[in-house]
Amino acid sequence: QVQLVESGGGLVQAGGSLRLSCAASGSIFSINAMGWYRQAPGKQRELVALIINGGTTNYADSVKGRFTISRDNAKNTVYLQMNSLKPEDTAVYYCYVDVYVQMIRSGNWGQGAQVTVSS
Repeated sequence: QVQLVESGGGLVQAGGSLRLSCAASGSIFSINAMGWYRQAPGKQRELVALIINGGTTNYADSVKGRFTISRDNAKNTVYLQMNSLKPEDTAVYYCYVDVYVQMIRSGNWGQGAQVTVSS
């Protein structure tokens, strides 16, 4: 079983910054990838950023150059540094972790963190 604890959401003015963090714990054998998705009201959940083993990162076009994903392997924690925030970044941000638990691969979601950007 995997537990994910997110923190760092909040309210910020346009142009401001926030940092999200997500710590994974439990009977984790290995982590394949960690990332962030978001879902705005009335819209589908979309990928924001992903970091996979070896350090390769993928970003949504809408956040490239503004958001940075990073990972602390020792702490099983993933971060999302969000700069130059825009009102259209307002959404619930979900942590996602792809892990092996006792040799069984599974995807796991965090509880979500609200990010609200005011204009």
